[in-house]
Amino acid sequence: MLRKFTTHQKYIVAAIYVSSMVLSSLDATMVNVTLATLGREFGVLPSEIEAVSVAYLVSLAVIMPASGWLVDRFGTKNVFLTALLIYAITNLMAGFAQSLNQLVFFRALQGLGGGLLVPVGMALLYRTFPPAERIAVGRVLMYALVLGPALGPIVGGVILQVSTWPWTFFAKVPIAVFAIVYGWRYLVDEPSDGDAGKLDWIGFLLGGFGLGAAMYAMLEGPDVGWTQPTIAAPGLIGLALLIAFVWHELRIPRPMVDLRLLNDRLLNSTIRVSFFATAGFLGTLFLVPLFLQDVRGETPLISGLATMPEALGVVVSTQLVARLYPKVGPSRLMGGSLLLVTAAILALSRVGLDTSLWLVGLVMFVIGFGMAGIFLPNQAASMATIPRAKLGSASMVFSVQRQIASALGVALLSTVLSVIGVTTLGSAGNEPNLAAWQTAFAVAAGLTFIGSCMGWTVPDEDAAETMQQRRGV
Repeated sequence: MLRKFTTHQKYIVAAIYVSSMVLSSLDATMVNVTLATLGREFGVLPSEIEAVSVAYLVSLAVIMPASGWLVDRFGTKNVFLTALLIYAITNLMAGFAQSLNQLVFFRALQGLGGGLLVPVGMALLYRTFPPAERIAVGRVLMYALVLGPALGPIVGGVILQVSTWPWTFFAKVPIAVFAIVYGWRYLVDEPSDGDAGKLDWIGFLLGGFGLGAAMYAMLEGPDVGWTQPTIAAPGLIGLALLIAFVWHELRIPRPMVDLRLLNDRLLNSTIRVSFFATAGFLGTLFLVPLFLQDVRGETPLISGLATMPEALGVVVSTQLVARLYPKVGPSRLMGGSLLLVTAAILALSRVGLDTSLWLVGLVMFVIGFGMAGIFLPNQAASMATIPRAKLGSASMVFSVQRQIASALGVALLSTVLSVIGVTTLGSAGNEPNLAAWQTAFAVAAGLTFIGSCMGWTVPDEDAAETMQQRRGV
């Protein structure tokens, strides 16, 4: 049975959730801006410095499948604050790294904390706010999804201009410390409703290492080559382990990850929408700064400022979407919004060397405006019919699919650029091959279009409780 939380406790959960999600989204964007500087600092090739990002994401993928069991075993508050503590300490360690190997090691440790932040934070949120309150609170919590990606490139660029690279890690520590102290002092120490039982070690090893190997292959494949043994082997091994993981989890009575939750048609349908929307959207956010910097020669700071209107679009649209949701429902909002996003991404495929950055910013604003119609309804509706005791496991499943979608979207678009070639031999030597970028943006638009088709199939009647006009905070 759903517990009643005071308004004060709900504000506490909202503040801690926003802080942790900002940390999670800041990580990738700030580190990506720093990679070139790190390569010069440690005197290594760009292909080697990517290990800083890969180590974090692979480690994150390994620990994430265990998040549901950890929540059921130790309680949401304990696991969440421990993850924040690991994240804060390893950020400090990364800032003090004296070699690339040290930095990669500390980033791998950091992934153990980061991999728990999103699914455990989501479980904390859904256990605090009943379905009828999620659309109202979502108007506030949406900022957690947009602040990190919007501010990361700008903050990272400013730090690198006025200071040194360690501060791109140190800057995140105060946010983590605030969330730890605030959460330890005020967050209710509520045990889970779920019965954890013994850890399913076979499931953990199969799922963790399978997902980690698959993530490694997706992250490195576009640069190294999909047919290279160093990519093909972990990719195939990861796929085999994941197949074995699914078979194992479905045949035992107490799985670490309850995959039977995917039989819930509302969760299943919203996950499918989220998967394609995330792959196309985050793939686009990967392409735009790369295009502006590598093709047009813009600085990381200017590139960040050009893409920032996406966040403004989300903020503006969120208020409108929250008012429309009770009347329109999630299916039409998500289906229609993704059509708008698809059209805007197709417009990016027409951006050339002389296109005004103001026009790029306007298109990014439209993309953000449309994505609010995905983020908010999906967040509100996805777990409306999931029993409270299963929220930890459902949150983990939802978080894993977003992580896979993100990696797959970037890998697919990177492969398109690699296959077609980002440069051609012209009269003045190597010149940008705009056709490669246009094709990559078209593929991203194709992903969001598939998401739009999926959006229309979401059963509004199952999400009826979330469509009640009720304020939660």
